[in-house]
Amino acid sequence: MHWRRLPSRYLRCAPVWAGWNLARRAARGTDRTMTTSAKAELPMLTMDPLASGPDQDDLVQVVREDPAARPQRVPPIVRTEHFCLRRCDRRLEVSHWLKPEQLDADIGGLLVDELFAPGWLTGASVFERVFIGVARSTGDDPLQSWITFYENTLARIHEYWRVPQRDPRQSWIADGAHVLQRVLRLVPAGEVLDLGSCLGFLPLLLVERAQNTVTASNISSGAVRLLAAVAARRRTPLRTLVCDAAFVPLPDDAVDTVTVIHLLEHLDDQEGHHVLREAVRLARHRVIVAVGSHHESNAARQPVRGFSRDRLIEMGMRTGMRFDAEEFDGGWLVIHVG
Repeated sequence: MHWRRLPSRYLRCAPVWAGWNLARRAARGTDRTMTTSAKAELPMLTMDPLASGPDQDDLVQVVREDPAARPQRVPPIVRTEHFCLRRCDRRLEVSHWLKPEQLDADIGGLLVDELFAPGWLTGASVFERVFIGVARSTGDDPLQSWITFYENTLARIHEYWRVPQRDPRQSWIADGAHVLQRVLRLVPAGEVLDLGSCLGFLPLLLVERAQNTVTASNISSGAVRLLAAVAARRRTPLRTLVCDAAFVPLPDDAVDTVTVIHLLEHLDDQEGHHVLREAVRLARHRVIVAVGSHHESNAARQPVRGFSRDRLIEMGMRTGMRFDAEEFDGGWLVIHVG
């Protein structure tokens, strides 16, 4: 069945206050704690991962420990395979001894398995602080540490594609590699806008295949700054944009394809509707939406809502356009615009 595209006046973006609303929801999410059923994921990066200064604040300090050094005078609260947790005055200290070759997106899984799932640490805000601190402190230069983080992660994603396998640990790479591969198969050649890019692995992978001109967007200026710096250092022709996914400063029909990957489950129904409406406004040909399974939670971002196939069909119907909806490691909605 063919659906008529709605006039652009019905597809206008949400007002400016929508951005404040999304930011407030992100802030509220940082107070939630995770459970032992949590799934490894990437942090929201509400903080600046390239900010100058030591990896510490009033709440937590992250340091890289020399395993050969003399033992600390302060006894540990717990010591795991990769981390040691101490209380120093009023601040928690997380030390680690990870090597550069161990630095990739699965440090989130290590944190979940060893510190968060057992209950030693809780909260998305703490998760983000520790994740960023571990990544920055693994090398002498914070940006170079992040470059290593990206290079290792991208290499391991490609490795999972060559030899599909399931990692028994809480592994973002194991879970994310096949999702990213499916998105790449669904995205045709042409201009692409990725909404809510997080750390930006999907935009970087799209650029790699030399079929797409890609813009990565995020409401977090720190995340965008990091991705732009990494792309520049890697000589990757990637555009970046700081914006609310519900209020994108681009004209109608700006790109061929808009991707919205694992974003909508972290927004309420009204916010998600604004984002999907904006994606349809921006796309000339296709909008690709992926959402996580309804039962998944994680240390980084507690999902606000789940999606069944019926819910995805309802969302597709509301756009007034042709669409495909299916469940495959979560939910998928592909809207055919025009």
